[in-house]
Amino acid sequence: MGSAGLSRLHGLFAVYKPPGLKWKHLRDTVELQLLKGLNAGKPPAPKQRVRFLLGPVEGSEEKELTLTATSVPSLVNHPLVCGPAFTHLKVGMGHRLDVQASGVLVLGVGHGCRLLTDMYNAHLTKEAKVGGLQGQEFETSLADMGRQRERSRKDHVTREKLDRILAMIQGSHQKALVMYSNLDLKTQEAYEMAVRGLIRPMNKSPMLITGIRCLHFAPPEFLLEVQCMHETQKELRKLVHEIGLELKTTAVCSQVRRTRDGFFTLDSALLRTQWDLHNIQDAIQAAAPQVAAELEKSLGPRLDTKQLPSPEWSWESQGPSSTLGPEGGAGH
Repeated sequence: MGSAGLSRLHGLFAVYKPPGLKWKHLRDTVELQLLKGLNAGKPPAPKQRVRFLLGPVEGSEEKELTLTATSVPSLVNHPLVCGPAFTHLKVGMGHRLDVQASGVLVLGVGHGCRLLTDMYNAHLTKEAKVGGLQGQEFETSLADMGRQRERSRKDHVTREKLDRILAMIQGSHQKALVMYSNLDLKTQEAYEMAVRGLIRPMNKSPMLITGIRCLHFAPPEFLLEVQCMHETQKELRKLVHEIGLELKTTAVCSQVRRTRDGFFTLDSALLRTQWDLHNIQDAIQAAAPQVAAELEKSLGPRLDTKQLPSPEWSWESQGPSSTLGPEGGAGH
């Protein structure tokens, strides 16, 4: 495989991170599998060198020894002599997920690590499924960790009340999104960006929710679909807690699963059994046209087109945060 396989490893791809796995361990595992695949190929034929070997004269019955010019393989570059050809790969990590969270995780290899910076600067939205349990509160923000601290009434909570709270959250965050975008809404530029869905913050900002709705409501359980940017999993769990307070009860998060990170979805994410050289190469090649198109659309003239991948070759956010309203949050 060697350098030919390495030339097809420049770009971005997505994997599915299971819960309970640290992102650093995931990255190291992917790098190890890539190195194993690159070094598994058949080594090139060794170069030949001329050696003068001492031996008997052919066709002579005498025991005299003579030097004979002989072509022998050179073992200087043999893997058993100098070790494996590839010992390190540059594998970058996109928007991270903590240990308890699961879902889409974007990685970059080689030149793709620079594209991770472009992807961060594009301020693309992410989508997550966030589950919750009503009427309970634990010492931690997760339902399956820590001791239960409080139980409260939940019979008065209805789907209509929950939808009303979610609409209030989405409205407040959409106003904040316009504020952090630094756009004059009376201009033609702002109108065209709004039509194309490109109104995004220009710099770092608190967590911004662009859309939120309830997918499943079966008390005490409920499942939310949250479209957001600049979020952390801790803030999404806090969102569930504050929704419970707004409903005059308590609520705790039961799961956080990222289903989309920018233009990478669950359908394009590689499962753990697919973290090998050939599957990752195919994933990079398949994603390259979409990566180029989406980054060009989002960044436009600010993007260095030399960094964009082509079919031929192939961050954890920080900032102040608040859940129900982005104006006054605590740093993280």
